[in-house]
Amino acid sequence: MLTTNPFAELANVSELISPTTMQIYAVLMFLLVVGGTILDIVHKKSMKYFNEYTDKAAAKATRQVSAADMTGMRVKVLTSEVLTSSEFSNQKRRMSHLLTMYGFTLFVITSAIMIFFYGDASGGKTPAIWPVLWHLGALMLCVGGYWFWFAIRVDVAAEGKKWYDIAPKADMFILSLLGTCTFALLWSFTSGAGIFFLLFLISSLFLFGGVYWSKFAHMFFKPAAAYQKKVLEANGHNQNLPYVPDLSSAEVHEKYPDIPTYMGKNPPNMGPGIRREPANHY
Repeated sequence: MLTTNPFAELANVSELISPTTMQIYAVLMFLLVVGGTILDIVHKKSMKYFNEYTDKAAAKATRQVSAADMTGMRVKVLTSEVLTSSEFSNQKRRMSHLLTMYGFTLFVITSAIMIFFYGDASGGKTPAIWPVLWHLGALMLCVGGYWFWFAIRVDVAAEGKKWYDIAPKADMFILSLLGTCTFALLWSFTSGAGIFFLLFLISSLFLFGGVYWSKFAHMFFKPAAAYQKKVLEANGHNQNLPYVPDLSSAEVHEKYPDIPTYMGKNPPNMGPGIRREPANHY
């Protein structure tokens, strides 16, 4: 079961759903994601905002950022914000997110491989590794997604919502994501039960076709926003926030003589502030 390609099995038992039909459906889902993301960008004017804000920031920059530094920031965004989700301070939330993200990535990639390369007998027998990874990806997503929905989301220290309190647009992404992988597993574990396959198709249609109304597109915006933030910190713009100099600097003491008078020549660290207590959620 775990080593069986469910898409090839479906093509073998159903004349209505051929490998070509599955490939067309997969391409259509991809186009819906692209189209939905573009519509989301146009509707929210995200690209326009980013470009205008970047131009304003460049005009107020106090130092030039080298090409090497820009490359380093891109690598850091990729390895930190994207691959390891370091923006989450709470480790449980971070693990839930990583399981969901990597599970979804694994599930989508292996689905494409099994549909386009091993969807029928002409592609040869599906290597066992692909169905195993497909099931593993779906299971990872379900663990991370249900962990978030039933444990983290309902925590009163965080969102404090009941698990059955559903906001259609806000929760469309996570629910359609969970539905897609849950029904995919049930479809596979029940040896191709028609009802679970139908629910799998409906969930995936909501997932990939509802990008314009759901939070799907945020996966593409977050890395861009993280990169822009690092650039603004590096070029001295600092997002229009006041610059805090080194309070122990002699130059600063000369300019502001009240600092050594009231705080001493080497002012103590003001403390972690909001990070004094460990994060309960994000």
